[in-house]
Amino acid sequence: MSSYRTASSGHTRDLNRSAIFRMIVTAGPIARTQIAKTLGLSPATVTAVTRELLDQGIVRVAERAPSKGGRPALLLELVGGAASAFGVKIAPDHIFGVRVDLEAQLMQHYEAPFDPSGDGAIERLTETLGDWIRQLPGDPPLLGVGLGVAGVFDGRTGTLDSPLLGWRGLKLAQVVQEALGLPVFVDNDVNTLAVAERLYGRGHDVENFLTVTIGRGVGLGIVTGGDIYRGFGGGAGEFGHTTAVADGALCTCGKHGCLETVVADPALIAEARRLGLLDEQQGIERLRELAREGQLQARQIFHDAGTQLGRAVADLVNVLGPELVLVSGEGTQAWSYLGDAFAAAYETNVFPPLGTVPVEVDPWDESKWAIGAATLVLRSTFGAPLDNDKGESVRARLEAVAPAAGVVA
Repeated sequence: MSSYRTASSGHTRDLNRSAIFRMIVTAGPIARTQIAKTLGLSPATVTAVTRELLDQGIVRVAERAPSKGGRPALLLELVGGAASAFGVKIAPDHIFGVRVDLEAQLMQHYEAPFDPSGDGAIERLTETLGDWIRQLPGDPPLLGVGLGVAGVFDGRTGTLDSPLLGWRGLKLAQVVQEALGLPVFVDNDVNTLAVAERLYGRGHDVENFLTVTIGRGVGLGIVTGGDIYRGFGGGAGEFGHTTAVADGALCTCGKHGCLETVVADPALIAEARRLGLLDEQQGIERLRELAREGQLQARQIFHDAGTQLGRAVADLVNVLGPELVLVSGEGTQAWSYLGDAFAAAYETNVFPPLGTVPVEVDPWDESKWAIGAATLVLRSTFGAPLDNDKGESVRARLEAVAPAAGVVA
């Protein structure tokens, strides 16, 4: 590592490195002078950080900017193929994994059934992940594994609580890391999706935005000041467990009347079965088919859910004042039947001065969730990871393969 890092300056250095790397990722090819001007950093700091990135093989010289007299400026860009990361979305009935390069571009994907219940669940998980990783080509090298899970991950203790999967106090990262022999990171799956949007997606130039997800549950990722907000103990973002109906239906969390009990797919299925629209073998796909066929009760179920969701998202906007709201998740497959009611309720309930905050719907793509999990590894290459010791391990792995990247300094 570069000699400019000291114990007292390490935190500032990591913040600078994170900001500079993110700018190269999102705005490259870009000159050092532009980076310094945009971020308000000294040219010496930018030169030191970018020299380290060049030496590590994750940034290269792309070309020289046109000269207005004097020496042309070097433009820097990311070397996407210098290394790779693996990301996994853990769902209640399956796991979905992807391998991506440093630019979060999809390289391979895998899927397997998974039952999170029972004593052998984690062993089955690690066996499957181990099989997938052993199948990967050796080039580019793998830096680590990210796991996205519905639930609360406490970075202070390394414990995960996931009512949806039936896991309590589980040290998932530690167990999987010991089994795979690679750095393993864990976070709430909606947080990982929001981070991916911030680094590589729609939110790359937005400092403050919300990612709301709908489907089996209801989730929230909060990006403020350009970074994910996790709250004390990782508990921020439990939007689905805000109260929507006083003394309503029992939720998986043990409370009554949570937003999930009126908006999430299991709630819609339960209501459809109560009305006789679905039998015990049919689920959300059949309910969407009925709505598509024009069945009025099916459409009303989605309409009511859209109304509740629109009202709840308006409350979020009123409290947090974001620049943008992104709606994602498998539940967006029914947006044709949710959307009008959502828009009407949102417009009615949002505070008028905030009424211009746009809401954008992201088409369902499960690979994006797994890519989001992989960003836990990717962002550790430029500092500010959830676990700094693992981040150092990832960066060391990257440095070890830097000569193979063929970077021009």
